[in-house]
Amino acid sequence: MENTLGLEIIEVVEQAGIASARLMGKGDKNEADRVAVEAMRNRMNEIYMRGRIVIGEGERDDAPMLYIGEEVGICTREDAKAYCNPDELVEIDIAVDPCEGTNLCAYGQPGSMAVLAISEKGGLFAAPDFYMKKLAAPPAAKGHVDINKSATENLKILAECLDRSIDELVVVVMKRDRHNDLIKEIREAGARVQLISDGDVGAAINCGFSGTNIHALMGIGAAPEGVISAAALRCLGAHFQGQLIYDPAVVKTGLIGESKEANLERLSEMGIKDADKVYTAEELACGETVLFAGTGITSGNLINGVRFFKGGARTQTLVISSQSKTARFVDTIHMFDQPKYIQLH
Repeated sequence: MENTLGLEIIEVVEQAGIASARLMGKGDKNEADRVAVEAMRNRMNEIYMRGRIVIGEGERDDAPMLYIGEEVGICTREDAKAYCNPDELVEIDIAVDPCEGTNLCAYGQPGSMAVLAISEKGGLFAAPDFYMKKLAAPPAAKGHVDINKSATENLKILAECLDRSIDELVVVVMKRDRHNDLIKEIREAGARVQLISDGDVGAAINCGFSGTNIHALMGIGAAPEGVISAAALRCLGAHFQGQLIYDPAVVKTGLIGESKEANLERLSEMGIKDADKVYTAEELACGETVLFAGTGITSGNLINGVRFFKGGARTQTLVISSQSKTARFVDTIHMFDQPKYIQLH
């Protein structure tokens, strides 16, 4: 799958990233999302595949959608028989967030990305548009920290795994009222807290790399983004656990479903019988082959945002593959017209 789709999947997130970056700092998050969606959809529909969106975006805030169940790729056309040989057909499931961190893009803040994860059919957990309690940590802590333990316990374990003192650890937490007690506990345990307003996919992936100065992600964020994070961290051999949160009283913000009981019923209808199950990265991204790709829209710890120059742009994309066991940083110069110069730095 990587050999067949790798370059084209990179171009999907590159095009989405460039489209959103044109609106960076203009204060219109929905438009930044819309153009990314269209760019991503258009490029995916040029790929020789039959793709199915298992995780889309936009239901929570009525933003534009690549909707769940949407089929993309040349082989989904009505006249597909003329184009596609069934024996060669690549069928994949796709999880997307065309502009992860729409507010970050709209207000020119760090860490916005265009991201997706792909696997063979059935290889990605079709998470409902609920919330998810998440724990991400470096490869050295995989299987040692546990989402069921307290933050204090996990910080002690993490410090031992990384051979650091607790006060050298940095934990990323989304700045939400629901996390006030968590933030207080982390600080009292002696670790440092990096608060983010949005964009926990990038924060989770940072845990998979040494040198980012981010050692854990804790707290509750969106469930669909949790699956994308899990796909990347599984490929990196890092730790990720997620547990669906279905009680509106816990998240303290808008949640699909009017009540805890209604949400439990919806999960049951989706075939999720154990609503409190803790999922590992390998369960959320269970496919034999998993590929993650993310292009920086605004610059973050790991990758640069889109940089425009007259007649072109430069992008940086992180591609992580379970198949080749690689993490590639792809630096691309896009020549739109006849550039008078090509920006190298």
